[in-house]
Amino acid sequence: MAAERAVFLYSIGMQKAPITVVWFKRDLRVHDHAPLAAAASLGRVLPLYIAEPSIWSAPDLDCMHWEFVSEALLDLRSELAALGQPLVVRTGEAIEVLESLRHRFNIHAVYAHEETGNALTYQRDLAVADWARKQGVEWREWPSNGVVRRLGSRDGWSRHWSKRMNANLVDMPLGIHGVSGIDPGSIPTDRMLNVTANHPAVAERLQSQPGTLAAAHETLESFLSGRGSNYARSLSAPVSARRACSRLSPYLAWGLLSLREVVHATEDSDLAKRSRSAFVSRLHWRCHFIQKLESEPEIEHRCFNPAYESLRGDPDETRLRAWREGRTGFPFVDACIRSLQQTGWINFRMRAMLVSFAAYDLWLDWRSFRDFLACQFIDYEPGIHISQIQMQSGTTGINTPRMYNPIKQGHDHDPKGAFVRRWVPELANVPDLFIHEPWKLSPIERSAINFREGVDYPARVVDHTEAIRFARSKISEVRNDPSHRKQAARVFDRHGSRRKASDRMTQKQYRERRVGGADAVRFDAPRVREDNQLSLFD
Repeated sequence: MAAERAVFLYSIGMQKAPITVVWFKRDLRVHDHAPLAAAASLGRVLPLYIAEPSIWSAPDLDCMHWEFVSEALLDLRSELAALGQPLVVRTGEAIEVLESLRHRFNIHAVYAHEETGNALTYQRDLAVADWARKQGVEWREWPSNGVVRRLGSRDGWSRHWSKRMNANLVDMPLGIHGVSGIDPGSIPTDRMLNVTANHPAVAERLQSQPGTLAAAHETLESFLSGRGSNYARSLSAPVSARRACSRLSPYLAWGLLSLREVVHATEDSDLAKRSRSAFVSRLHWRCHFIQKLESEPEIEHRCFNPAYESLRGDPDETRLRAWREGRTGFPFVDACIRSLQQTGWINFRMRAMLVSFAAYDLWLDWRSFRDFLACQFIDYEPGIHISQIQMQSGTTGINTPRMYNPIKQGHDHDPKGAFVRRWVPELANVPDLFIHEPWKLSPIERSAINFREGVDYPARVVDHTEAIRFARSKISEVRNDPSHRKQAARVFDRHGSRRKASDRMTQKQYRERRVGGADAVRFDAPRVREDNQLSLFD
């Protein structure tokens, strides 16, 4: 009896000893993880992942994302177990879970990485900070990449990025003093979290990009040691890009790799200088775009420039459905959207073309397809996604409207039609000459291949030339409005790139330039080069 009482009293004492909760979010790794290393140096650590139904049931997340994260959580649990404490997983809302743990354990602090997410995660983090303050719990967050929280000015932002990327990697703890007597918990299913399914064939997606730490490091190694040799030349075409691009974006988006370790590995690699430079540049621009959402969370739901708020009005549901289903009548557009739905990835140029087609040819408001696209990208990163969709839709007011010609893009990047035939089998017998313009087939040619336009494959939903002419006129109307100039100056001052002094345009210089008409189209071309940089969607 005395021995049992001693064990009981010991367990009670252990529960009252202070612990540090390390809250994993989009940082599912143990290496180069500052919160984990800091907590391990203090004493007892409870590594925690909270599967939050309110976050995962939101319209911008998909069961494909949860399958990827679930794999990563299994790996992370194993890695942490080897250090001394398996990952603890709890299903519920963050405050409820933390409060439940506080009643059982003496939580001294909650450590985490900063997250630039959607409005839901932003409000959640504010609520956790408020909870911690009221309970006397230390709440500390570390930067996870080059994004600067509470950034006062964009001037000098690149120096912040370089300083962080040049810093040493954080060593993984040799061991963790864990918490005894706690059930690690099960990893919930997507149905338990009410995660929506917006696509077919999850298995095919995950087969190409598994959510494991081994896959993350193998992908990095294979890119730097061989696949990336033609990176700068092969990233535009959807077929060559699938191999030549890094394919690291999902591992960065969900934190299986840290941005800093990828930068270090790239700089230390034998990758060709041109490819290495191009890739590091995109790693830089990746944070540049996330910084926009960090600095102005409201852009998730409203245009960068308010002058564009009423530009498009309610979307044409018929056009939107045709685009989502890959039945627009434009073969290259349809092939890209179908490929994306089946595999969860497509290269950046094709992503930009899909948004351009939706925004200009179909004249759809970016908010009408924002969440749908987010659910197709296995590498969905809110900051990049929202900033890029707005930029490609022409609602920033400081970037050149990029209106891609889907026919030209097809001829340039799929000249023989192999990609189109792979994803649009209805056109398998169409000759190369007409594969991107099947409507040009003569009646005799159609009969010869037994092709019926509008039956075997849809007729075009719009005429590209007429649609672009209409889009340009509408955007010019907005840009010629005096209010546009003032708002565009504000957007540039807050979000414009200052990466190189030669590319800068001060707010004063901007105000002195005429913004509208032809000048507006040319404005950003040499000076603000972000629309010539492809971010990291590869």
